[in-house]
Amino acid sequence: MKPINEMTLIFPSKSSNESFARIVAAAFASQLDPTVEELADVKTAVSEAVTNAIIHGYENETGEIRMNCKLYPDSIEIAITDEGKGIENVDLARQPLYTSKPEMERSGMGFTVMETFMDKVEVITEVGKGTTVVMFKTFKSLMK
Repeated sequence: MKPINEMTLIFPSKSSNESFARIVAAAFASQLDPTVEELADVKTAVSEAVTNAIIHGYENETGEIRMNCKLYPDSIEIAITDEGKGIENVDLARQPLYTSKPEMERSGMGFTVMETFMDKVEVITEVGKGTTVVMFKTFKSLMK
């Protein structure tokens, strides 16, 4: 299906940009007039994906994060891409409470949160090349 609207945002992997990305995604999704709860779900999932890219993808370096959003008549697709270190074991990384950064007191719930608030989450990664997290959400309030 062809999107009815699409946008791409590119920003540095600075923690101060996490809130910016989540607000932009929600503002873009708001064109469809989803519920406040549905927008909160989108913002939470984007926050987790961007935070993962900053902390795990680039670690202590600054790199580029790309957020691509596509709107469909009753849904949104959001892809968060980094060109960082990639994920060695996606299945392990998706396990609740697993963290590769225990010294940072990370909760290990990033993917679990994304999967809870979105309908589908895909992870495309290559070690040494980066990761793309693609999230899909159908706005039930808009289904006819």
